Amino acid sequence: MSHVEFPGLGWSFDINSTAFSIGSFEVKWYGLLIAIGFLLAVIYAMFMCKKMNINRSRLLDTIIVGLIAGVIGARLYYVIFYPGDKFIKDPISIFYIHEGGLGIYGGIIGAILVGGLFAKFRKQNVFAILDIGVLGFLIGQAIGRWGNFINQEAFGGPTSLPWGMVSENTLAVSPDSPVHPCFFYESMWCVLGFILLHIFTTKFRQYDGQTFLLYLIWYGTGRFFIEALRTDSLYVPYLPIKVSQLVAVVTVLAGVILLIVFRNRRILAGCGLKQVVAMNVERVAAMNPLAKFEGSEKKNKHEKEKHHKEHKDSHDAKKEHTSKTVKEESPIQQEPSSVPVDIQENTSAAENADGEIEVDNQVIHDIIDGKPTEATAKQADDKDNKGANQNGGNH
Repeated sequence: MSHVEFPGLGWSFDINSTAFSIGSFEVKWYGLLIAIGFLLAVIYAMFMCKKMNINRSRLLDTIIVGLIAGVIGARLYYVIFYPGDKFIKDPISIFYIHEGGLGIYGGIIGAILVGGLFAKFRKQNVFAILDIGVLGFLIGQAIGRWGNFINQEAFGGPTSLPWGMVSENTLAVSPDSPVHPCFFYESMWCVLGFILLHIFTTKFRQYDGQTFLLYLIWYGTGRFFIEALRTDSLYVPYLPIKVSQLVAVVTVLAGVILLIVFRNRRILAGCGLKQVVAMNVERVAAMNPLAKFEGSEKKNKHEKEKHHKEHKDSHDAKKEHTSKTVKEESPIQQEPSSVPVDIQENTSAAENADGEIEVDNQVIHDIIDGKPTEATAKQADDKDNKGANQNGGNH
């Protein structure tokens, strides 16, 4: 139990780091909040799959792999830059994650690298997954940082601002003054970033991967300034430079440079700027001979089925009228002869869409990048085989 005060606001709290217990097993608020943040991030990702044209089951596999890699990366980041020889003298303590010690940047790097490679292996749209993944990061970070509040860690130096915080842990660093609640700053920065980048992704994104680059700039900028206030930062060995600030500078510069390099890129498989989405659909229809006629074929099929249904209804009406007339005129009751009816094909709601073109996002990328699609490649193979047969006949 810890006592926390915000003197300028007149607030005072007694906080228990244990959320609940099951027998002798204690569930800590820190771990529970991280789990809640992860769950909400996954729910959001599943919700966005349709808009981003991403396969849900494959994305879930990627999330699981990325989560494992993220935890490992976060722990390694902390162990590598931890001051002193604690982990050298006691290597087994590296695995004591329940005692704390995770670096968020290590988690992000691990999740992106391993998750991205796994997505590539599963033949997914890696750039679109990165876009949806970083939005999930912002959700998880915004909620997970409140675990630092429960543990009274990740706070800054002395401040005279009205929201300055005081607790047993802060008094050891600043006995005469409240300190910056850095956990709160980062949480709010992530909430604001999520709102802005979600709107950008659904309304203004111009190519897959653009949201990811903006995330690097947004989070890196906020983390650089927030880290400058903290008193428990990890430092680069033998240098008076905070690791997180150095990584933040690198990610911001990388994001800015890549935004400039890809400023004319317009490859978008999911939601985004309407003009770009329409342009990509038109380019696919023009360059893919199968997709070009897909919409008209669906529309013609729909009209044919509609005409068939009208004809069937008319035929049934005539049949019913004839049967009724025969019954009235003839004293002998006869069973109506069965008339064969054409079997109506089952069509899904997606096939009844008015000319809507549905193309796999990988097809879009292959076509716009000038790569042969599976359909065009098959057509080329059939043509080559036909030519070979003719040549064989001439010999």
